Amino acid sequence: MSAFEITRDGPIAHLRLSRPEASNALDLSFWRDFGPALKALDATGEVRALVISGGGRNFCAGMDISVFSGGAILQTDTPADRQAFHQAARELQDTLSWVEKVRFPVIAAVQGACVGAGLDLVSACDLRLAAAGAYFRIEEINIGMMADVGSLQRLPHVLPEAVVRELAYLGTSLTADRAERLGFVNAVLPDPEALLAAALEMAQAVAAKAPLAISGSKAAVTYARDHTVAEGLEWAAVMQGSIWNTADVLAAIQARATRQPAEFAALAPLRGIAEAGE
Repeated sequence: MSAFEITRDGPIAHLRLSRPEASNALDLSFWRDFGPALKALDATGEVRALVISGGGRNFCAGMDISVFSGGAILQTDTPADRQAFHQAARELQDTLSWVEKVRFPVIAAVQGACVGAGLDLVSACDLRLAAAGAYFRIEEINIGMMADVGSLQRLPHVLPEAVVRELAYLGTSLTADRAERLGFVNAVLPDPEALLAAALEMAQAVAAKAPLAISGSKAAVTYARDHTVAEGLEWAAVMQGSIWNTADVLAAIQARATRQPAEFAALAPLRGIAEAGE
């Protein structure tokens, strides 16, 4: 996986974008491998939190031009071409949606530039931390196109609408400090080293909680974002009845009383349909 590398430290996974010479622009290997990699991490049932960071000066410079090499993906001359274009856009969208689909929280650690598809990626994350000097930008509008891989759909849920429209129409940069004031990032750290340390510390804190409760909470917040309050309440009642685990509750209470870390069972491994008959 040339676009990124994944390491594990117990229940904490770390996905590091690893093309610093290209400011971690997302090339074809990223779009091919990212979804399956997250799916594989989730399938183990052992991962409780994932940190996504970028090597080098910038977090991500957006879509790599190699994705459009040959120009075939950009052809819209005929109805068949336009259908193929639509399917390609959906495939890109679905790749980043895996950030929301996995059962564990995903934490973005952003330094330097986070623009275009990089912003699409972090807008799908559960939590975002930034280093001083980091900035976010909807770059697509500056090259004559509408953003179409997630920023315009997810940002209105985490930023004021007027700010999203400013970014979408003007192509200006949202600084880390302003992003923190607006609630888009959870904290701004002084440098990339402190940023990564804070992200991993946050991941450890998440991993110390009951995995079923964390996965249910993630699913509930995402569901509530896209539904009415009444629908969200009903969904939460059904979900709570599905994942309620007395053993986890007792373990958490015991841990608080004894001031010792709680021991929680991992999530169940996931097996695909193709594996079920093996």
